[in-house]
Formats: sequence, C-alpha cells, structure tokens
Amino acid sequence: MEKSIIFYRDKLGFKTDEKDNNPEVIFFDTHGTKFELFPLELLAEDIAKDNPPKTTTGFSGITLAYNVERKEDVNKIIELARNAGAKIVKEPQDVFWGGYHAYFADFDGYYWEVAWGSKL
Repeated sequence: MEKSIIFYRDKLGFKTDEKDNNPEVIFFDTHGTKFELFPLELLAEDIAKDNPPKTTTGFSGITLAYNVERKEDVNKIIELARNAGAKIVKEPQDVFWGGYHAYFADFDGYYWEVAWGSKL
C-alpha cells in the first residue's frame, strides 16, 4: 500500500487529502470520479467474506485510462511514471485512431494507458 500511495500521490501527483503512507484505504480525486486503493485481499473479503474471489495481479484484460488534454502531456506523464519506478510497457506514439498514447505498469502489475486525442 505504501509503495503504491507514494507512486500515485507523490510521484504522479494524484490529488488526495490523505497524508498517511499506509492508511486502510485511500481515495484520489480524479475528474468526475474517485480513484481508490484498497488492499486486494481485503477487497475480496469485503465482497464475500466466506468465499472471497481469487486474487491475482498482472494483466487481466483491463487497463486503467489516464486521459490528458494535450499530446505533449502523454510524454510528461510517462516520464513521471518512469521516474517513479513504473515499467514503461509501450513508449509514447501515434495510434491508429488519430490519437497519441503509451502504456505503463504500476507496482501491482496493473496496466495504465496514457492517451490524448479528439475521440477521448
């Protein structure tokens, strides 16, 4: 939890009122939504205490999106992620639908697409 909080709050600049590095749960402010970190095992127990879903990390066919306002912001966010220790999975590049994007994986193995484009 602490490593992820430092990554998102301190390195990538996600906004939150939480100052502690290891709270039980943390909420990040995003445009129109909240981004939440909650330990996977505890989330599984919260869903079904007697029979929690199996927990795994890594690519599950789902990516999280980080949409930016300007094309050059993709490069900035990827550099922030790289400097924070994220694995850059795909360097920034033009994409077939007319946008510009890149991918990074966080410490838990979740994939983030950083994207810009008129269709977003």
